Amino acid sequence: MNDYILELHQVNMTDVDRVGGKNASLGELLRNLTANGQVRVPGGFATTAAAYREFLAHDGLADRINAALAALDVDDVKRLAVVGAEIRQWVMQTPFPPTFEQAVDHAYRALETEYGTEVSWAVRSSATAEDLPDASFAGQQETVLNVRGLTQIKLRIREVFASLFNDRAIAYRVHQGFDHAQVALSAGIQKMVRSDVGASGVMFTLDTESGFRDVVFITSSYGLGEMVVQGAVNPDEFYVHKNTLAAGRPAVLRRTVGDKAIKMTYAEPGSEQPVQTVSTDPAERQRFSLTDAQIEELARQAVTIEQHYQRPMDIEWALDGIDGQLYIVQARPETVQSRATNVLERYTLESQGDLLTEGRSIGAKIGAGTAKIIDSLDDMDQVQPGDVLVTDMTDPDWEPIMKRAAAIVTNRGGRTCHAAIIARELGVPAVVGCVDATDHIPNGTPVTVSCAEGDTGYVYAGKQPFSIKRVELDHMPDVPLKIMMNVGNPERAFNFAQIPHHGIGLARLEFIINNMVGIHPKALLELEHQPAELQARIKARIAAYPNPREYFIQRVVEGVATLAASFAPEPVILRLSDFKSNEYANLIGGQAYEPHEENPMLGFRGASRYIADSFRDCFEMECAAVRRVRQDMGLSNLQVMVPFVRTLDEAQQVIQLLADNGLKRGEDGLKIIMMCELPSNAVLAEEFLQYFDGFSIGSNDMTQLTLGLDRDSGLVANSFDERNPAVKKLLAMAIQAARQADKYVGICGQGPSDHPELARWLLEQGISSVSLNPDTVVDTWLFLANESVA
Repeated sequence: MNDYILELHQVNMTDVDRVGGKNASLGELLRNLTANGQVRVPGGFATTAAAYREFLAHDGLADRINAALAALDVDDVKRLAVVGAEIRQWVMQTPFPPTFEQAVDHAYRALETEYGTEVSWAVRSSATAEDLPDASFAGQQETVLNVRGLTQIKLRIREVFASLFNDRAIAYRVHQGFDHAQVALSAGIQKMVRSDVGASGVMFTLDTESGFRDVVFITSSYGLGEMVVQGAVNPDEFYVHKNTLAAGRPAVLRRTVGDKAIKMTYAEPGSEQPVQTVSTDPAERQRFSLTDAQIEELARQAVTIEQHYQRPMDIEWALDGIDGQLYIVQARPETVQSRATNVLERYTLESQGDLLTEGRSIGAKIGAGTAKIIDSLDDMDQVQPGDVLVTDMTDPDWEPIMKRAAAIVTNRGGRTCHAAIIARELGVPAVVGCVDATDHIPNGTPVTVSCAEGDTGYVYAGKQPFSIKRVELDHMPDVPLKIMMNVGNPERAFNFAQIPHHGIGLARLEFIINNMVGIHPKALLELEHQPAELQARIKARIAAYPNPREYFIQRVVEGVATLAASFAPEPVILRLSDFKSNEYANLIGGQAYEPHEENPMLGFRGASRYIADSFRDCFEMECAAVRRVRQDMGLSNLQVMVPFVRTLDEAQQVIQLLADNGLKRGEDGLKIIMMCELPSNAVLAEEFLQYFDGFSIGSNDMTQLTLGLDRDSGLVANSFDERNPAVKKLLAMAIQAARQADKYVGICGQGPSDHPELARWLLEQGISSVSLNPDTVVDTWLFLANESVA
C-alpha cells in the first residue's frame, strides 16, 4: 500500500525485514495456501519496520533508548525492570509521525469497507528478528485482542512498539547476540476469530518432548488463545498420526482431558479492558474442547503448512464459535527439537524420595536443587544459579531468572505454554500444570525434578542420585538377529522409537488398561448396578467419552495405536491382558468381580480367563479395540499375542474366540503369536504351533514354573535364574520346533536384558529376535555385534 503499511496478502517470507517473521508468515500462508481452502487465515494489514524506525527517530527517542540499553547489565534483574519501564513510557508518550498516522487511518478504513464496522481486531507484534529458524521470541512482545475502533487500534500499535522493550525481550536479545538497534517491530492488525465462543490453542508438527516427526501435537482450550499460550490453563491435548491421516483413516492417537478451569472471553462493551477471564462451566471442563473431526482438520492444515515450509512448525489456531470454521492465526518454525542431534541422551533416576507433586513433563531430563517459591517478579533475586524455580505460572517476563534454574515447576500451564517453550529453549527440565506445587513443595528445601519417566513429571523430596548416558546413534553396527523392545507405556513410545530397533516384541496391554483405563471392565459394563458413590467416581472419570463401553475401547485404542504408530512399519506384538485376579481387583470397582486366590500367579489368568463365560464380554472389548487399530486406523503392523495358554484345548478355543471377534489369523496379514512360558508349551511345541504363527518366549514365567519357585518370594529369589540348564533345555526345544515349522520365535522376558551372555546363547540356538528393556537395547546391540564379528 505504501512505505508504512502493507496488506497481509501482499507479503511473504522475503519480507521479514519489512514486517517481521510473524506477519511475513501470515502473508506467506495467505498468498500460497488459502486460495484452494487448504488453510484458513484471517486477513488484515501490517505496519512496516520503516514506520517503526521513523517513529523512533522522533525527538531523539532512539538515541535515548540506545544509551539506556548500552549502560544496562541485563543480569541485574531489578535494574533491568527499572530501565525497561522507563523506555516503554518514553515510547507511549511519543506521537506518531503525521504521514504514518494517515497511512494507518487509510488502511483501517479499507478494512472496515471489506469486513464491516462490527468486527473487532487483534493487534499483534512481529519483530524483524522474530521466528527465524534459530530464534524463538516465545511471545515476548505484546498481543492485544478484541480491539475496536481506530483510536484503540492506534493506541495498541504504540503498545506493541513499546513491548519491544519488555524486560524479557531486552534480556533475550542480549543473550542471543541480537543488536537492539537492528531489531525493528511491525504491528499486525488481523481480523479476530470468534474463539471467545469457540476454542483455541497451539499445535506442533512434531512431538515437542521427543522430536518424533510422525505426529501433530495439538493443545486446545475454550475461549481466546492467550490462556493456552500464557500457561494460565491446563488444556486438552491430542496427538494425530500423519501417515494415518494421509490415508484418510481415523488418525487421532491419543486424547488427554485438561481441566480448562478458566477461559478468556470478550469483555462487556464499555469495559476498561477488551477481554476478561471467567470460570469455565464444570460440564465443559469434563468434555473435550474439540471433536475428532476438528482435531483431524487442524492436523491437515498443520501438515499442509509444514510441507510448504519444509520444516517442523509451531502454529497457533482458533475455532470460530459462530461460523464453526478453524483458522490459523500464527505459524513459525519450531526451534528446539528441529535442532536436535542424533545422540541418545538418557537420564535415569537411581532412587526416589517422597513424591511432593506431579504434572506435565517438559523435556526428558532430571534436575535437582533448592526449591525457591516465587510469588512475583519482585522476588526474582531470590533465585540463585542451580535453584529450582517454583511458582504459580511462569510468565515469559521471568526469562532472565529462568536461565538460572536447574528446573522449573508451575501450578498452571500445558506443554505449549510460554514456560514450557522457554524451558525447552534453555534445555531445563520443567513440570507444569501441577495445580498444588506451591502448596506441597517446602520452600528452601532440596528437591529433584524428574521428566525422565514419561508424559508425567514428578517432583521428589531431596536431591536424588541420577545418571546420564549418551550414545551416538549414527553408526550402529549390523547384528545377526532382530532386536526389539519391551514397551508398555504409550507415554514413552515416541522417545523409545528414537532408539535403534526392529519393533516392539512385547507391548503389555494390562499396563495400558491399568494406566489409561483404571476401571475394571466389568464395572464399566455394569455401571448402573454399582453403588452410588462408585458410580459417581466412574462417571466423572469417563465423562469425556460417549458411554462406559466406548471409554474402555477408545482408551485402549489410544494406548495401542500410539505404540503401533510410533514403531511403524516395524511389527508391534501386543500381548492381550495378563492381569492376575489380585491385580484386576485393584482396578476401580474390581473387588466385586475378582475371586480371592491363594496363588494368583497360577490362577485365573491368560487364555483361561478369555474363554470363561464370566469374562467373555470384557475380552470382546479388548478385541474391538485391536480391531479398530488394525482395520479402521490401518495400523496393520500390530500383531496379537496370547499369554498363559495351558493346554491345546485352550489354544483351540481362544483362536476361535478371536476369529469370532473379527481377529482371524491371516486376514489382513494378522499374526497371532503365543506366549511360550509354560513347560507344557515347550514340551508340546509342535502341537501348539499348529494354532499360532509363532512363539514369543516368556523367560520369567518359564523359569519360575520350570524351577517350581515363586519369583515374587524373597525367600527363594536367589534361585531364580533364566540360565539354569533345565530352563535352557526347554527354551532350546521351543526354538527348534519353531525353526522346523518355519515360524517366528523370539524372547521377551527379562533374561536377555539382564544377561547379555544369555542373549548370545539364544543367538546360537537360532532365535529370530530378542526383545529388551529400552535402557539395555544399545548395550546389548553393541555386545551382540561384537560377538558376531568375533
